[in-house]
Amino acid sequence: MELRDIEIFLTLADELHFGRTAERLRLTPARVTQAVKKQERQIGALLFERSSRRVRLTPVGEQLRKDLWPLYAGLKESMQRAKMAAQGKTARLRIGLIPANVHDLRPYWAAFRTHHPYCELQLGYIPYVDPFRALRRGEIDILVTWLPVEEPDLTVGPLLFQDRRLLAVAADHELAGRSSISVEAVAHFQHSGHPTSLPDYWVDSFVPFHTPGGHLLERGPSATNNDEVFLLVSTGQIVNLMAAHMPRYFSRPDIAWVPVTDMPPLTFAPVWRPETENDLIRAFARVVTDLGPLPPHL
Repeated sequence: MELRDIEIFLTLADELHFGRTAERLRLTPARVTQAVKKQERQIGALLFERSSRRVRLTPVGEQLRKDLWPLYAGLKESMQRAKMAAQGKTARLRIGLIPANVHDLRPYWAAFRTHHPYCELQLGYIPYVDPFRALRRGEIDILVTWLPVEEPDLTVGPLLFQDRRLLAVAADHELAGRSSISVEAVAHFQHSGHPTSLPDYWVDSFVPFHTPGGHLLERGPSATNNDEVFLLVSTGQIVNLMAAHMPRYFSRPDIAWVPVTDMPPLTFAPVWRPETENDLIRAFARVVTDLGPLPPHL
């Protein structure tokens, strides 16, 4: 098995979804299917059971996943250490972000790199469909996410920034021309549904289940990433509450943004696992504390 095929197999075993696997690896679904079929021919058994509704590992696939994962993880770690050594780095801090405004947060990245030139700072986006998985699996050291985070096994760090709320609507939607809107006024429009993997309290803090006046915010089709949300919004199937930085990072001619006047801002902070807390995690938290949160206009 080639290394790329092993990566495809392990990612599909994790996602159990061909489309999400392709998106995560920046491949086409056809390439993922081709790789899996090739592996199954080589092994002489099915690795996944597929139906129109679900994908799951067969017993053979589950055994292969258990055997391959530690070997693959060790190889990746060895390659990463060699790459770091070639660059004169002796340590690494991996930060995953759910918000899109990585450029706005550059003062924190720059300050950390200045104080820790020996450390490689790795930044990447984390899908919101299972927000804490990468942290719990040790794939990242710190997660930047909106609050609250009420997970007993996670520690919440100092405030990074707050963002007011906007409503994303189709450019030709009846609400598109408004200069502002109340959340009470959008209760009867469908908003995106959410995967069952998300904690209800965490979803409620972003798109509440009820308005302050007690009206139900109706849920429509589910979306698993921003592109799917934008497709549903732009075609008029849903409207969706979002953070105010989104239009600057996702400017689209088919979507209009309306300020929401009566919702508290979203609050974002770094989160990590207490058992993995180390000098680098504490150093990054000190940088955030020393610089303070971003100005509100960002």
